[in-house]
Amino acid sequence: MTLYAIVSGTFAPMLTSLSAILDKAAQETRAKGGDPDALLAKQLAPDMFPLVKQVQIAADHAKGAAARLTGRTPPVFEDTEATLEALKVRIAKTVAYVKEATPEMFAGAETRAIAFQIFGPMRFEASGLEYLRDWALPNFYFHVVTAYDILRREGVQIGKQDYLAHAAYAVKTGAAA
Repeated sequence: MTLYAIVSGTFAPMLTSLSAILDKAAQETRAKGGDPDALLAKQLAPDMFPLVKQVQIAADHAKGAAARLTGRTPPVFEDTEATLEALKVRIAKTVAYVKEATPEMFAGAETRAIAFQIFGPMRFEASGLEYLRDWALPNFYFHVVTAYDILRREGVQIGKQDYLAHAAYAVKTGAAA
């Protein structure tokens, strides 16, 4: 499997599922007479980022991987989203960016030197394969799952079928072959 296949086959589908989960959260919150945008400030724990930041960071890891592995600088999306709809726009922009990368753009990605500032004086340095495997994917999933968990904690009726909606094609009825 190529890094292109992993990037294109992971980030866009998972972000699409996350966008659908945000839709469901908005619909359920409205149906209960609440303000869906109030969910943006909700946190799983006091020392963790709120929902809005979890989604922003998940999107940043997706576009960061698509950019860095193809030798590009990640586009900057300002963290200004104040509504669930604005977060969905950020997700859609990220999905479009991930999808514009072609297999040819990933030539040499496995061994490409990846280096960038994390925060303060700290930086990340690894090969493309190590970056995707050990940094981009784990961080992406962490922030998507944390966003999901925040919504669950707030009473949104979502389940694994919502989180893994992109894998519905592989779920069959009956005994395994």
